[in-house]
Amino acid sequence: MTAAKGALSGKSALVTGASRGIGLACAQALHGAGARVILVARDPTTLKKAADELGERAHAVVGDMLDAAAVSRMIAEVRSLLQGVPDILVNNAGRFQLTTVEETSVVEFANTIRVNLTAQFAILRDFLPDLRRRGWGHIVTIGSIADHQAFPQNAAYAASKFGARALHEVLREEARSSGVRATLISPGPVDTPLWDDVNPDTLAGLTPRTRMLEASAVADAVVYVATRPSDVNIDELRLSRS
Repeated sequence: MTAAKGALSGKSALVTGASRGIGLACAQALHGAGARVILVARDPTTLKKAADELGERAHAVVGDMLDAAAVSRMIAEVRSLLQGVPDILVNNAGRFQLTTVEETSVVEFANTIRVNLTAQFAILRDFLPDLRRRGWGHIVTIGSIADHQAFPQNAAYAASKFGARALHEVLREEARSSGVRATLISPGPVDTPLWDDVNPDTLAGLTPRTRMLEASAVADAVVYVATRPSDVNIDELRLSRS
């Protein structure tokens, strides 16, 4: 599905959670396709290193999705950098842990919803009016197999991902015929640092890391949907390991 080099030349993209894992892979792939890319994450050191390694057309903007004020500052900085809004928004930043319902604190549940859903909504809500007025743009939501299938110990994560899928579907209905495209990409388990503290290879019922998707597969899907003809919207892609 790899797009031709330069297919996104002249376009701009914003990727949240871009310092590692799926977000970093997406930033690299979009940059490789010619886009100017703004990488957003909460750790300034890791983020700057990722942007510096991409080089020209890459910018690091610090933003903690758990902090509403930080999200607002990030949005303002992005607008200043671009003198407008990004052509492609990849809402990817995520929070994940494995705990049963009774072991999940109310605070952790709320924080997961804030990072995985509320922050996405805040960014989308701010940029969408300008995208509508302009008559084009693409909003890509990175979902999960957990946005349509329930698993044990996924109370907070599944609630946030089901919510993100619902938000995407509402956006898709509201954006029809506006020129603004919206895509949900829902991968199965992906081998990223998200699993480092979980060690799925040792737990029954979880996919071993050697059988997970690579982050580059998700990034490839992002570039693919972003490079379709402007009159084509890919509503949803579900990715699994073959």
